[in-house]
Amino acid sequence: MRNRHQPVAVEGYPFIALFAFITLVFALLGLKCLTVILLLLTLFTVCFFRNPERVLPTEEDAVVAPADGKIVFVGKVNEERYFKGETTKVSIFMSVFNVHVNRVPFSGKVVDMFYHKGQFLNASLDKASLQNEQGGILLETASGKRLLFVQIAGLIARRIVTYPVVGDLLVKGQIYGLIRFGSRVDLYFPADAEILARLGDRAVAGETILGYLR
Repeated sequence: MRNRHQPVAVEGYPFIALFAFITLVFALLGLKCLTVILLLLTLFTVCFFRNPERVLPTEEDAVVAPADGKIVFVGKVNEERYFKGETTKVSIFMSVFNVHVNRVPFSGKVVDMFYHKGQFLNASLDKASLQNEQGGILLETASGKRLLFVQIAGLIARRIVTYPVVGDLLVKGQIYGLIRFGSRVDLYFPADAEILARLGDRAVAGETILGYLR
């Protein structure tokens, strides 16, 4: 997978290079105000695509957060695509100031994937789970339990990047994709999972424990 040890995600390189080039042009032309603005935009872009190292929890049955950000939903929902009934969903909203690299919440095999186009509503709204552009991964653990995690585009985000394909074996904490410029990740647990996530909590991808698969 990409971005394993990159301090800045490679998907950000074109944007950083473009803004840096324009900054240089304005500087050479002596346009100080525009130079400062573009320099700040360049630094913001570097910050947005940052990819810090993370330390995984040691508990083997722990499910870690797939994204950085604020937990905006925890509760029972009907998930008809895979679970065919009631399950628990945890939603994490990523603002433009959060790290946007997404990480695998639990080790297992990718048994199915989906992607569909949609709207670009504010990703902090719960209806974004149904109406926004999104792509999901269904993962099956070694014990046969299943987790579904869905990347959802937001008001500003217009590009979902997902690395795995069906059949890939993923490792907990591994980078599996990102969403450009503000977004949301929904994580659906099996019915018998123990949920630790609480509404309003701040999550750190690959480190914060959202629950356990007992």
